[in-house]
Amino acid sequence: MRIERIEASRHKRGRVLVFLEDGSCLKITEQELLDFGLRSGDCLDGEALERLKAAAGVSNTRAAAADLIGKRAMSRSCLERKLREKGAGEAEARYAAEWLEAIGALNDGEYAASLVRHYSGLGYGPARIREKLYEKGVPRELWEEALAELPEDGAQADAFLQGRLRGRTPDEKEKRRLTNALLRRGFSWAEVRAAWGRLGSAIEEDY
Repeated sequence: MRIERIEASRHKRGRVLVFLEDGSCLKITEQELLDFGLRSGDCLDGEALERLKAAAGVSNTRAAAADLIGKRAMSRSCLERKLREKGAGEAEARYAAEWLEAIGALNDGEYAASLVRHYSGLGYGPARIREKLYEKGVPRELWEEALAELPEDGAQADAFLQGRLRGRTPDEKEKRRLTNALLRRGFSWAEVRAAWGRLGSAIEEDY
């Protein structure tokens, strides 16, 4: 296959466009250009063309992965899924994720801990945070270590109630509403009852 011309991409830094005689265009990186010693007018046999396509696929997927993780932290499984949605093969997505892990740009353990800190800061309880870890694709074996950073003294539930009440004494209707709000946020019944107890108030079992 003859290379008609080679141009630098006007829209993507570091990307090179290789136009072939059949009208197709290969998007490669500068690294492939150097590795394969490509020049306009060169002819690529079938094997060389396939090797170039494979190398370009890996490099482009790496670039896409780095771009995604640079915009927003995410789990490895989420990253691989997004890469596949962009057209990467399963192996290419896996290699890109492994590369990011190797250079320290992708770490599920650190990501899990950051999620726990974030949602804890928003006032969510353990059960709701577990749901978030699941939604974000964090492996289950990392959950408990990350959740161990949660305060054990009920500070989150206390802060929620104190922020809503602002020193007021709630009536039964408001107590019921706030109790249900805490349960929806992922606090257990025992945790909610204990939080009310620390405020010097009791709640009924039928809340």
